[in-house]
Amino acid sequence: MEIVVVGSESNLKECQLKFGPTHGYHHYEEHVQAQERMKTGGIVFDFKPGAISGYDREDQVIFLNSTNATLAQILSGKSCKAAVFGFCGLPSFLNREILEITLLKKEDQPQLEKICTQLNTHFKIAEDRVGMITPRIVCMIINEAYFAIEEGVASRADIDLAMKLGTNYPFGPFEWCKKIGIKNVYKLLTAVYNDTKDERYKICELLKKEATSTNSV
Repeated sequence: MEIVVVGSESNLKECQLKFGPTHGYHHYEEHVQAQERMKTGGIVFDFKPGAISGYDREDQVIFLNSTNATLAQILSGKSCKAAVFGFCGLPSFLNREILEITLLKKEDQPQLEKICTQLNTHFKIAEDRVGMITPRIVCMIINEAYFAIEEGVASRADIDLAMKLGTNYPFGPFEWCKKIGIKNVYKLLTAVYNDTKDERYKICELLKKEATSTNSV
């Protein structure tokens, strides 16, 4: 299968790790560079959905990074004839056993099942909500860990160790934050809080301070 990846070099590498070396990968930093390749078929993993263009063919299959906005919000007012599915494009979330997917039209589900079989991946359909499921849970845990640090409950290393031993998580919250990138965590929590106004997602001041500092990643 031909896979077009619109995004960074690290996005390409995560796709290659997730789906394996048997596919043909075509990497482009921007949509305009990928226009010609998109005409030849295959599927697209778009990590930069803010500048959607070229998705005007009914035979296209597009996976859009819909982490900080719903598919409905991203596609609002845009012409898009392709079959479109949402996925989490944050670092470390794509290369997992189960691919978390959102969709706009239920009639696209058979096509999703076919594509995921070809990609040799299991998938789970999630509601089209800001933050999806796993990303918002993980980032909320990270936020709570920052509150614990702010209140002097324990050190970062102790919190990471306690979470891994006590909940069997693969990473502690601060380890996870480093993998995802604190700016990405901050952006997701901001998007979810603005969408829900739920106090559970109100950002810890310490997390905000670190995320908005010039040296943060």
